[in-house]
This record gives sequence, structure tokens and C-alpha cells, in this order.
Amino acid sequence: MKSITIKGSERESVGKKSTKALRNAGKVPCVVYGGDKPLHFSADELAFRDLVYTPNAHTVAIELDNGTKVRAVMQDIQFHPVTDNILHIDFYQLFEDKPVTMNIPVRLQGNSPGVRNGGRLLFRKRKLAIKALPDKLPDFFDVDISKLKIGQNIAVESLLNDDFTILHPDSTAVVQVKTARAAIVTDEEDEEGLEGEEGAEASSEGAEAPAEEAAQE
Repeated sequence: MKSITIKGSERESVGKKSTKALRNAGKVPCVVYGGDKPLHFSADELAFRDLVYTPNAHTVAIELDNGTKVRAVMQDIQFHPVTDNILHIDFYQLFEDKPVTMNIPVRLQGNSPGVRNGGRLLFRKRKLAIKALPDKLPDFFDVDISKLKIGQNIAVESLLNDDFTILHPDSTAVVQVKTARAAIVTDEEDEEGLEGEEGAEASSEGAEAPAEEAAQE
């Protein structure tokens, strides 16, 4: 997985007064958990741009001006309710021999014949939670929908890998094509495919996404 470097300074004081002063100076107070003790630091808000405002998942290399270097992943972030400025970020320290839990984005590859024939593409899981050693974390889950017909779905079980554990039931639908009123069933998309739709819907979760929106992901 790709890593982003965040350069900052260790915080000498973690009280409300010093935290407010940091935010007024355009800096974000942060803390890293998972080590022998919490590591408090701050960094310019702009330093988090490529980490926060992206659909991609990244690990973080934190480099402080006192020479401290830590590998971590972002665990939680707080935004101001009005300005949307970053108020605080929690990180979790990474160790080579210690598994970590992380949400990995899903990317759709190809064009579904079911959608071309009028079906609706439902992108049920845009991210999947996994548990893996830091060096085994994937950047994406690439899901090929080029053979996905009306009434069919692609489930978690098709994405299983020995390098990590997916923290969702194997039957969880990641993406599926649902019948639309104007859908055209070709000779290839026979009655068997349509009858399988009911089971696909029962195993899916999440809100429906318009076909055009999902195809652009």
C-alpha cells in the first residue's frame, strides 16, 4: 500500500488552551495510539490533504522534527461542523508483525452487459473492511464486472485471499445488476439469471446507486 509522509512537531502540552492555539495557527492536533504510550503531535492542515480528501487508502509515515519516525494508519477524524476544517485526527501505529484493520476501496473494472441491456448496477460495498499485516494491505479491490448479467452479483467470496481476512460474510454482495422495467433479456441472460436476482437482493446490503454513478467509480 502507498504511504504518505506527514511532517510535524511533537506537542509539549495537550490542554484545551494549547489545542485552540494550534488550530488558530492552521495546525491539526493529532495522537498516535498503539505504541508504549500515546504520541501527541501537530502538523499543518494542508499536510493531510492527500490523506483525507481522497477515496484511496494510504498508510502514513509520520516524521517529527525531534527525529521520531512512526508508521501508522488513520483511525478517526473530526471536522468542524460549520467550516469543515479538520479538528483532530487519531492514528494507530503499525508494526510489521501485528495485523491492523482498515477499510479498502473497491474499484469496478469493465462494462456490465446487464447494464447495457437496461439493468441497474447497484454498488453495494464501495469499501471493504479487512484485517492484515501492514505489508499485506492492498491499495484496492479491483472487481471485474465485464461478465455481470441481469440478476447476477459479485460477492465477497470471490475476493478472498490468503494475504488478508475480509471482515464481511462471504455471501455479502459487493455489486449486482438488478432488473429494470425496460431491461432486455438476451439469449445469454436467460431465465436462470433472472431467477437468481431474488437471492442476490436478499444477500445485498446498503443503498442502491444509479448505474451512471457506479460506472464512473
